Amino acid sequence: MNTFKTTDTVGGVVTQRPALSRLFEKESIDYCCGGKKTLEEVCREKGIDLTTFIATLKEAGNEEMVDTAAMSLSELADHIEQTHHAYLRSEFPRLDEITEKVASVHGKTDSRLYRVRDTFQALAEELLSHMMKEERILFPMVRQLEGSNEAPLFHCGTLATIIGQMEKEHGQAGSALESLRELTDGFTPPEWACNTYRVLLDTLDNLERDLHKHIHKENNVLFPRALEMEERKGAARDRN
Repeated sequence: MNTFKTTDTVGGVVTQRPALSRLFEKESIDYCCGGKKTLEEVCREKGIDLTTFIATLKEAGNEEMVDTAAMSLSELADHIEQTHHAYLRSEFPRLDEITEKVASVHGKTDSRLYRVRDTFQALAEELLSHMMKEERILFPMVRQLEGSNEAPLFHCGTLATIIGQMEKEHGQAGSALESLRELTDGFTPPEWACNTYRVLLDTLDNLERDLHKHIHKENNVLFPRALEMEERKGAARDRN
């Protein structure tokens, strides 16, 4: 994507040029759950000059990143599991320990840290359940669909139904991330913060960045392609 139109969706831009995700993050523009909004819409909402922002997108350099658009659906599901699911399962135990420690030590100074702890625990619990459903139900269905000439008749309903629930849960995760950002002043440590507190905020910041990429790859790449394939192969099945 060498040129950008005001009607281009945020998710579409990041799908074609993943490196541009950093520019959207810099402006606090949600390109995963809010990926269907156009550049014009998000600039208006954020009070950003549209012409200037599009010029910035055009000038941004390319970055070595995985090309999800070139992957098969099975390859993309594997990539999400091996990259983003693995990252979360690795980080959650560490964050659980750090949030508990920081809240117990500094909670009396800033009571919001108790809410950071609670919000993180709820987010981790929900995402672990969410990832299990993807790995045991949704992704196997996607792989089966891709390997079939016609859309299979799944015992648990259509992909569209399950994907709708996954997108709803993505929205809930996005809300939790927003709460964590607000509770920590944009992951900015106060002057009196100890090193553990600073590590916590840096880790939460990285978690947010990775989860944005994670949800984007599902909401704006994997899910639409899977739904299109289900519709196309379902029509072929119905004709036979």
